[in-house]
Amino acid sequence: MLPGSRPRHTDFWALRDIGFEVEKGETLGLVGPNGCGKSTLLQIVSGILQPTTGRVVARGRIAALLELGAGFNPEFSGRENVYLNGEIMGLRRGEIDKAMPSIEAFAEIGEFIERPVKEYSSGMYVRLAFSTAIHVDPDILIVDEALAVGDAVFANRCVRKFEELRERKVTVLFVSHDLGLVKQLSDRAILLLNGRIEAQGAPSDVINRYIGLVLEKQQSRAKKDGRVRGSYRHGDGTSEIVSVQILNARGEEVTSVASGEPVTVRVRSRFHQAKSDPMVGILLRTRIGMEVYGTNTRIEQQPLGDFQAGDELEVDFHLECWLTPQQYTLTVATQNADGSSHDWLDDAIAFDVIDARVAAGVANLRARIEWRVSR
Repeated sequence: MLPGSRPRHTDFWALRDIGFEVEKGETLGLVGPNGCGKSTLLQIVSGILQPTTGRVVARGRIAALLELGAGFNPEFSGRENVYLNGEIMGLRRGEIDKAMPSIEAFAEIGEFIERPVKEYSSGMYVRLAFSTAIHVDPDILIVDEALAVGDAVFANRCVRKFEELRERKVTVLFVSHDLGLVKQLSDRAILLLNGRIEAQGAPSDVINRYIGLVLEKQQSRAKKDGRVRGSYRHGDGTSEIVSVQILNARGEEVTSVASGEPVTVRVRSRFHQAKSDPMVGILLRTRIGMEVYGTNTRIEQQPLGDFQAGDELEVDFHLECWLTPQQYTLTVATQNADGSSHDWLDDAIAFDVIDARVAAGVANLRARIEWRVSR
């Protein structure tokens, strides 16, 4: 160390003062912002990391599906990796032979089961890794954000498998940023913040606490620069979007919506220049960016008239949210009559759609089933 210089070392605790119990057959969801310690906690419970202080007591066989790329040898084929992982879990060769057809059927990667894992897409990898983890007969299943990689059909299949595991009294710990999924699957939830437990208890209560913290942070940032934030913003500045809200039937701002629930998307904008016949529009996307639904005041045949600099406009879009349970984003825009943008704001709000029933795709078409037998 140079004379007169100060020591630069500081201790960083990824987790601190963590303590909880999970009962046999319970499903525990872990939520929290990036960097709060969720993945570290799962690695410690899995035995991959050793805690600096304290201990983990686990009774039963643990199967863990953690970060993508961990656990499989990239040079081995999918089949060879299944056998390797099964043997590490303590299964005999005959037990793996018996489980192999079910693993292949669930993963649905076809002839790629014989190809080296390094040739797999991320979706193929997670299919096989998840299928292996759930078919090695674990007592405890630990999953870190695995369903974010797969497509909607595979994710729905995994959700059904989680429910089956719960019926079999398999203990499940899982991390997910999909708050609707946490509500649907969890018996209990824990919110981690800055490496500590901020809240734990009923999933709906914990998630409401988390949403409240996120909204407080967003409002604090918005107050600093007076601007609504999103993933990408562009436009000529004729008008500016100053607030975006999703409201429930009681007029309360929400970030979680039940499938079929009536909601209002409220967009408020301020004009910086005089303008005639502008448009205001909204666009819903899935978490992977697929466009689900979009409309604007022109499509809905609602002319807005003339505006002067300084005028503020508030537009409400009333919808019934017949979407399948997953996370969506809301993009909003103010535009000229020719479609060019005053202010376009991608992903202004993220929100979750929740439902007791799982469905593939994005539209909840409320199918009714009739059936009959002829002999």
